[in-house]
Amino acid sequence: MTRHPDTLRTAAAPPRLDPAHDALFLDFDGTLVAIAPTPDAVIVPPALAPLLTALSARLGGALALVSGRALDEIAGFLPGYGGPAIGSHGAEARGLPGLAGGGVGPRDLAALHDRFRAFAAAEGLLFEPKPHGAAIHFRARPEAEARARAFVTEVLAGEPGLALQTAKMAFELRPEGATKDAALRAAVAAAPFAGRRPVYLGDDTTDEPAIAWAGSSGGIGVKVGDGDSAARHRLSGPAEVLGWLCAQAAEPAPGGGPGGGPDGREDG
Repeated sequence: MTRHPDTLRTAAAPPRLDPAHDALFLDFDGTLVAIAPTPDAVIVPPALAPLLTALSARLGGALALVSGRALDEIAGFLPGYGGPAIGSHGAEARGLPGLAGGGVGPRDLAALHDRFRAFAAAEGLLFEPKPHGAAIHFRARPEAEARARAFVTEVLAGEPGLALQTAKMAFELRPEGATKDAALRAAVAAAPFAGRRPVYLGDDTTDEPAIAWAGSSGGIGVKVGDGDSAARHRLSGPAEVLGWLCAQAAEPAPGGGPGGGPDGREDG
């Protein structure tokens, strides 16, 4: 459920993780790294990959990245991290055999990509090819949002099996079944995540279904940055996220568990 803005401003920071009982799921752009003018311009802190590796070991391997980016892009930005990762909103997976492929089969996207590329060039927008879809970014020209939405909606009408995904200053077509909440539900059913409390951090509308699912399933949803959210917890941005992650990697869980209640779960 979306919260009132006054509640959002007072949302608490997430509690400390319990390494024996929590599973951590992390979005990439806007959560671990700051949003950049173009997708390939993000700046990855040198300490990020070693931090994720250390925290994964502390959690018994129960840490996964969950991104709308392709897996090979994630691997390129984090060459020192080899743990589980979910890409393309769940259409790709690494280290999670039950999610491999996300149930999405191969598809010839050449014509779709050509159409997106031509529109982006004509409008002065950014086209981002995806292995299972395509995206248009209008961050550099916010006034083009309505035209971009109309274009993507028109294309979608002739592309069965794809769905419209809104994001920060972007519209994307992705496979219908590839969503971050569906990927999260599948991940928590498999080792080493099974039986652990899901803790999900994300910043975008693409993350909200996963945030809401984690919170409604006995876990924790954490909103990163501004904006309405179903999350009960919030961190201001990637810098605060990294500080929180560092604390989880270095510090023991409190005696009463990681949450607000005596059994480590959140109250209420």
